[in-house]
Amino acid sequence: MTAPHYDAILLAGFGGPEGQDDVIPFLRNVTRGRGIPDERLEEVATHYRHFGGISPINDHNRALKAALEAELSARGVNLTVLWGNRNWAPYLKDAVVDAHERGYRRLLGIATSAYSSYSSCRQYREDFAAALDDTGMAGVITIDKVRQFFDHPGFVAPFIAGVSDALAELEDHGIDPGRVHVLFSTHSIPITDAERSGPRDVDFGPGGAYAAQHRAVAEVVMAAQRTRPAWQLVYQSRSGPPSMPWLEPDIVDAIDSLDREAVDAIVIVPLGFVSDHMEVMWDLDTEAREAAEQRGFRVVRTPTPGVDPAFVSGLIDLVQERMNGVDEADRPALTELGPWFDVCRPACCENVRAGFKPAVAGVAP
Repeated sequence: MTAPHYDAILLAGFGGPEGQDDVIPFLRNVTRGRGIPDERLEEVATHYRHFGGISPINDHNRALKAALEAELSARGVNLTVLWGNRNWAPYLKDAVVDAHERGYRRLLGIATSAYSSYSSCRQYREDFAAALDDTGMAGVITIDKVRQFFDHPGFVAPFIAGVSDALAELEDHGIDPGRVHVLFSTHSIPITDAERSGPRDVDFGPGGAYAAQHRAVAEVVMAAQRTRPAWQLVYQSRSGPPSMPWLEPDIVDAIDSLDREAVDAIVIVPLGFVSDHMEVMWDLDTEAREAAEQRGFRVVRTPTPGVDPAFVSGLIDLVQERMNGVDEADRPALTELGPWFDVCRPACCENVRAGFKPAVAGVAP
């Protein structure tokens, strides 16, 4: 609960291709070290090529960066917002070089992912450490990180509003709320990673902290609704060998299992995602929607937080929380799991296949 001085915010994104020629090089970056041939990558590339080889994620981050800058200005907070990606330009190391050239020495990172797992938290911390090492800035520049914000009101509010609007739209079409099924969707991860998500000294139940956080947020979203139809947590976008167990059920399987005699409509909620990127556009808006419509269900997909004012304001709240050393008791959280901690615990969110790599903003390893 200290009040450190920060020079700038580092917005950390996943990155995405911005043209057909970028697609395979981008996918090589994403799968680096796995030895996946280009022929296999081309199978995934078809999703991007369907949309002109362009992922919307970079444009989203440009918009989010601008929105954060506007909110900082409105609050009179003098902080620059830098932006760097894990898998595509501008890269995190470019942002670190930019920071050094501007004379910045202490950065506060915001990763565009709300939940706890290797790919959504620890890997960003490893990315920060690698960027410092690659640029020779380790020991010169410090990068901290805001807490995981899965249950911060600013992140949850857009989902509450989105589900409310979706249920109202279906009612306007004469659909009984009792015949609606809500599917909260997030990215599937290997079960071994899920079980190691979050601190190792806490038992979060099946799926570890990752699944527990999503379930807790979905419960908050549904508790805020005027009507409360049936709902479930589902997963999407699994990859990897069939021999490796991943979190289930897959959203398409869940749709196929719904009783057509009892359900008229489904609401798809991209609960695990900050913005509309390829896995939302393809896995939800294309594959899941087609599966639902083939079964005869009416479908409504709710928005991601994007640059919703509540979300943008919430992110700056997290920045000021760190800058001002706000006491834990005064940090907002909508579930009993939060508020999450600033500094990650030992062995938090281990990747059993890759092992532990240097990471910032946590207790070693």
